[in-house]
Amino acid sequence: MSSTDYTRRDFLKTMAAGAAALTVPGVLQTGERPQREGSVRILNPRNRVPISFIIDDSTCLVNMAHFGIPQFHDTFPDRYPQPWRTLPREIPDSFVRDFGQWCRDNGVKGKYSIVPYPACVGWLDRFLPGWSKQELDESLNLVREFMTPDWDIHPEMISHTRVIDIQTGRPYPQASPDYMENWEWSQTRSADELAEYMAYALRVLKNVGLPCEGITTPGGFGSRNRENLARGTLEAVRDVYGTEVPHYFRDLFTDPEQSVAPQVYEAAGLDGPNPRCVVSIIGCTGDWFGGWDGLTPGSVDRFITEDLQSGRMVQVIDSGEPAIMVCHWPGIYYNGDKLGFNIFKEVVRRVHARYNNLVWMKLSEIARYWAARELTRIERKGNTVMFSAPFAAECFTVDVTTSAELVPRLTVSGKSVALKKATGPDRLEVGTWYQRPEGLMVCFDLPKGSSRLEI
Repeated sequence: MSSTDYTRRDFLKTMAAGAAALTVPGVLQTGERPQREGSVRILNPRNRVPISFIIDDSTCLVNMAHFGIPQFHDTFPDRYPQPWRTLPREIPDSFVRDFGQWCRDNGVKGKYSIVPYPACVGWLDRFLPGWSKQELDESLNLVREFMTPDWDIHPEMISHTRVIDIQTGRPYPQASPDYMENWEWSQTRSADELAEYMAYALRVLKNVGLPCEGITTPGGFGSRNRENLARGTLEAVRDVYGTEVPHYFRDLFTDPEQSVAPQVYEAAGLDGPNPRCVVSIIGCTGDWFGGWDGLTPGSVDRFITEDLQSGRMVQVIDSGEPAIMVCHWPGIYYNGDKLGFNIFKEVVRRVHARYNNLVWMKLSEIARYWAARELTRIERKGNTVMFSAPFAAECFTVDVTTSAELVPRLTVSGKSVALKKATGPDRLEVGTWYQRPEGLMVCFDLPKGSSRLEI
């Protein structure tokens, strides 16, 4: 069965068969884990630290802060006094292009949300009241053709404000927390109910030709229902897009004592034709650019100080875990004066000035690498290391303890290729190796299935 043949019925059947013995209600399940050879360590891709940028509350044309704040105010009048009428109703495509071009010129990659029914203003696969059909089509085309090479596209549920009755396509009439996506509705839903809701959002993006391998949760969506959120994401993204390694963004941690490494859940079927898992991507910063409402000035120094010696990004990069910044699109635009964008530019400049061991990656690339990192079986017989990978991964990098000083060879499907020597441990590329006193560091594209490394 190919990933594109995977259906919700398949999901329910295989999850029941593969995880029944491991399931504890309410607890996130890691699922299967393979045998590992202790003398082989999996490193970061190319022995570099992954870095990425998560953009929330973005969509086509609609400024989510302008249209969302009055709906949040209806639910919690005391908590949302922001002057929403003074905020621009639109974040123009000219800004999207300027931002995207600067990021491309500087190697930046990440995730860009597209809310399908933004603040209930209109449907991206139908029309947006207040904008012409041509304007909407041009905006969607900008995302499809210009943004997607560098950015994963996620729905941020359906509206990011009111819960939608997916039988009618209309918002529920209540404005209480129980019927808002950011708060209570998601906390008591089953995995299947969450999957159906997320699939509805995904289909809108699919209708307009946008690729998608993951989900972003708005506000507190699923924060007390994490097991069902993980399973629902796995079900929905595989069902609608046939994605091999679905992922989602739900959490960010700024405590330096807390790991921000991606978490691989619900792994099953690793030795069969239809392996599966879902990856939770974790951000490492708060929104210190311009806030979700575009009204809270940020600070470069919280990310990395002017002397390049401290700040949250320094903490995380020095730990070797993925350094994934988080922002909200209205704050990057910041009421039209681009204050948040300028803060971001300076953060990137400082990070690049401090480090030469980074690799910018989309969230889907990080998720795939971590799935391969966690779920690849590794065995060793003498100087032969054998890999059995449920998922392929580019730039897969390992450190093999050995006293041998031979040129390593990679064998895939019976074809053996000698690898080339890199000039240093920070110069690894695909198809290269570097000798260190205790062994070899080797970088190669890991294929799905079996391969072996002769050292």
